[in-house]
Amino acid sequence: MLPEQNKAIVLQFYKAFDDRKMEQALELLAANFVAHLAGVPEPLDGEGFRQFGLSFYLAFSHGQHVFDEVIVSGDRVVTCGTFTATHLGEFQGLPPTGKEISLSIMHIDRVENGRIVEHWGQGDALGLMQQLGIVFLPGPKLLPHILRGLASKLVKKSTQKRSSY
Repeated sequence: MLPEQNKAIVLQFYKAFDDRKMEQALELLAANFVAHLAGVPEPLDGEGFRQFGLSFYLAFSHGQHVFDEVIVSGDRVVTCGTFTATHLGEFQGLPPTGKEISLSIMHIDRVENGRIVEHWGQGDALGLMQQLGIVFLPGPKLLPHILRGLASKLVKKSTQKRSSY
């Protein structure tokens, strides 16, 4: 297939997902489809990818992929951009927060015979967890206070050890 046709198939896949037409999106995957996802230890087959996608799909409504870059090289289509959505369903045991999320994403999809046969996906999981309030990272104003508290604890520990000799 021509590179532009491959690009159209991949963009159609993400548009169908965003339009909440999951069956239409899944029809664009080859029978021997395999997905390699960051943070997932083993590659997923089509069914595993469908389940992963559905869990995300059900947890995050109003999803939209916005690609800043789409690069096509032969049978591979690279998409880089942002995924935005609203957390309105349970996600990995976390009840809905109603929060808007925005993730940096990068995908590489390989197309063969008009279907996506392989997918590599990278999303900002840490950013997602921070936005949902699961992970806390101190900002620049709070960091000096935290460091001072840790230093104070170390000094107290050191003083206690010396007095016990």
